[in-house]
Amino acid sequence: MTYCVGLLLDAGVVLLSDTRTNAGLDNIATYRKMFLFEQPGERAIGIMTAGSLSITQTVMARLADANEQPDNDRSILRAPSMLQVAELVGATLSDVTSDVKSKMERMSQNATASMIVAGQRKGGPMRMFLIYPEGNFIEATADTPFLQIGEHKYGKPILDRVIEPGTSLGDAEKAVLLSMDSTLRSNLSVGMPLDFAVIEADSFKIGRTRRIEADDEGFARMSAAWSEALRNAFQEIDPI
Repeated sequence: MTYCVGLLLDAGVVLLSDTRTNAGLDNIATYRKMFLFEQPGERAIGIMTAGSLSITQTVMARLADANEQPDNDRSILRAPSMLQVAELVGATLSDVTSDVKSKMERMSQNATASMIVAGQRKGGPMRMFLIYPEGNFIEATADTPFLQIGEHKYGKPILDRVIEPGTSLGDAEKAVLLSMDSTLRSNLSVGMPLDFAVIEADSFKIGRTRRIEADDEGFARMSAAWSEALRNAFQEIDPI
């Protein structure tokens, strides 16, 4: 399984994903689930994936191949808007899902995947979409400025309480990391290392990126401080 989260804020987009992929307790591996594309000064796009590795890797391979072909109208680097980027990713995901599903059904197996697509093209606003296996999607809004895929239930409460469009990028980074920390503590199918990225509004380039390893001291300090803060808050609340 996996956990990926994206925030759509006035100040930009914040993305975080884990890297654990498992096909049973004795078959655990690390695969990147965040993919970043940019044409500096023109557009910046981030894609995060969850679900069947056979589907997500095929989708990303097809998108990368289209980007390398100058006249390919399915390239996300040439789409005239983020909406059309989402439509291209959705169409590719739908095609691959259909191809894989037909093969898997013959063996009484199933495979699905979903994706988060976020970014900005010059002349348009920052946008973020959750793409479903069928290729349809929903969009983040001011009312719900974050999207999650994978094991999302453990990390959702802090986002519900903290995140709003005006949240600063610094606070947003803290929120997604604590959201991930809660998920790591509650679900063994989500694991380190983590991939983090920021796309600042109207920068049209990938901003700060970071790979957070299991022995990262800063993340460990944040996790410990959050646990201590929760324990202290719990002790201070009176029973009803």
